Amino acid sequence: MQKKIVITGFGGQGVVLAGRIVGKAAAIRDGLESTLVQSYGPESRGGACSAQVTIADRQINYPYIQHPDILVAMSQAGYEKYKALLIPEGILIVDQDLVTPEAGAGGFSVPSTRFAEEMGLKMIANIIMVGFFTAITDAITLEAARQTVRESVPKGTEEKNLKAFEKGWAYGRSSLKARAKKAAGQIGAFA
Repeated sequence: MQKKIVITGFGGQGVVLAGRIVGKAAAIRDGLESTLVQSYGPESRGGACSAQVTIADRQINYPYIQHPDILVAMSQAGYEKYKALLIPEGILIVDQDLVTPEAGAGGFSVPSTRFAEEMGLKMIANIIMVGFFTAITDAITLEAARQTVRESVPKGTEEKNLKAFEKGWAYGRSSLKARAKKAAGQIGAFA
């Protein structure tokens, strides 16, 4: 098993922290191998940035990702940069209020930034996205992700971040159920 994940967005969204949480959950809690490569644009806040995370059940020989299995886009610029690199059967996840994928691109969407604003702290959109990612991809286990979020966020914000994580995870699970119902032809389902 090997999963190549690119999380992209702009500086200040917590893209690198999201990648670090995913990689750390895999390596420390799930007992897998993981690598993280981060890149920033010329500006740290507002510029393009990305986190490349590889998770595997064997040694990882090359940490740079040319064709991700999973692309998480939290900005339109990030989506535009990486969309052509996603493998054909790959999983696309976008923040639906910030990214407009091409028609027919498929994938999953979550209003992570809007949810974060509704929860009163826009900076937790990345943690909502980590929860959604965990539910959709099964790349890391729920408990590993939850514990790593708790350990990785600033002291005093643990409970707020865990609520954000749970909101993203629950939204992801309901999206999967809706998609399964739609595939089964049940009326009223959407994804």
